[in-house]
Amino acid sequence: MVRPGILLVDKPGGITSHDVVSRARRALGTRKIGHAGTLDPMATGLLVLGVEGATRLLTYIVGADKTYKATILLGVETDSDDADGVETLRTDASAVTDDQIVAGIAQLTGEIDQVPSTVSAIKVDGRRAYDLARAGEEVELKARRVTVSRFDVRETRRQGVTIELDVVVDCTSGTYIRALARDLGRSLGVGGHLTALRRTRIGSFDVSAAASVDDIAEDALVEPATAAAVVVGALAVGADEARDLRHGKRIDGGGRLTGAVAAAIDPDGRLVGIVEKRGTQLKSAMNMPEEAAR
Repeated sequence: MVRPGILLVDKPGGITSHDVVSRARRALGTRKIGHAGTLDPMATGLLVLGVEGATRLLTYIVGADKTYKATILLGVETDSDDADGVETLRTDASAVTDDQIVAGIAQLTGEIDQVPSTVSAIKVDGRRAYDLARAGEEVELKARRVTVSRFDVRETRRQGVTIELDVVVDCTSGTYIRALARDLGRSLGVGGHLTALRRTRIGSFDVSAAASVDDIAEDALVEPATAAAVVVGALAVGADEARDLRHGKRIDGGGRLTGAVAAAIDPDGRLVGIVEKRGTQLKSAMNMPEEAAR
């Protein structure tokens, strides 16, 4: 049986995230693989997968902030807000100034209420929004509060009546970069959509450390203890404390925890689980099976 761990994969364009999971299952010889958030087929970049017992860690990764590199085309709008959709609007954007673009981006930076793209995986009455949209049904999605902490233009290319922007975005989980492209275009009165997207970071994990889909192997796995320490920070516990935590008991020492949770690591370097404070004590919020702990 493959050992447990976290697998970082650099997804290429043209395949789905579930295709990557399927390849990982074949390469590692296990069905027990989950993910901490998908990417659209058009998009490339970082996928974080959990293997065997380390799938339990995905709960603490899925909500992490993310970084994206993207290209936005102003002057053309599509029904999916990206290049995979059907063009619905074309407008001469040549009169839009750089200052107007900066002002439009400023309105989409910070805490904002964002309406997700219609062609998204959000469920409406039990059905995916993209299934409803493709069936020709009207889809109305509610706005969500998200935070865009960075929305920087790295390069601007004016190509006749359209404008292409290369941007970098830091944002909270649940932010749709396609929706940022759509909303920027609409605020400028010319429409816009996403033509390229690459995710480069999820929390403390960077795509530079990811394996390609052709290089997925057991030696690419990040040990559970190492991964958990990266995600929530490490807290060393003694052998007796580790035993008590594994048995569901609380231990003294709540003052040792500086954040909301931490990865309890035993003297042998094994991950006991994720602990949280309860008054002056610590209790396990998630235990790792001992065979999956290292």
